Amino acid sequence: MKNTTIKKVLKKYPSIGQFFRFGLIGGLNTGVDLAILNILMILSGLSEGAPYAYFKAISFCAAATFSYFMNKKWAFKDNSKKKEVKKFSQFFIVSLVGAVINVTVATLIVTYIKPSMGGVLVIPLSNPLWGTVGALGGTAFGLIWNFFGYKLLVFKK
Repeated sequence: MKNTTIKKVLKKYPSIGQFFRFGLIGGLNTGVDLAILNILMILSGLSEGAPYAYFKAISFCAAATFSYFMNKKWAFKDNSKKKEVKKFSQFFIVSLVGAVINVTVATLIVTYIKPSMGGVLVIPLSNPLWGTVGALGGTAFGLIWNFFGYKLLVFKK
């Protein structure tokens, strides 16, 4: 596909470009999330149950704050200064729902879905690495909710 064809498609369907930029930002957010989560798990020596849920919530909130500014400026290209407090509040509410989805799924994975089935080790992963798998699962489930929440509720044109 030629570059001009891609530009025409993106101009006709701007949501494709938004979703692509949102996905790239999501990759960066995932890096922020996982870095903070792993630092907390390694420093504490705790990687499951309630402590994991708290660490995951902390790492998610740090990534969500980064996400607001990146999505506002780049993914959804919202340069307005009006109603900044309202937009941030809406973003925070959408992110909270996303956080509940993200943390719940991640915690369920690390607590109830073990890397072995019927006593036969399927995937030999350490607890912190399994915590990372759980975090990625939570991220995947929150992705669609967050994109449409931000697009339709926060950064709507």
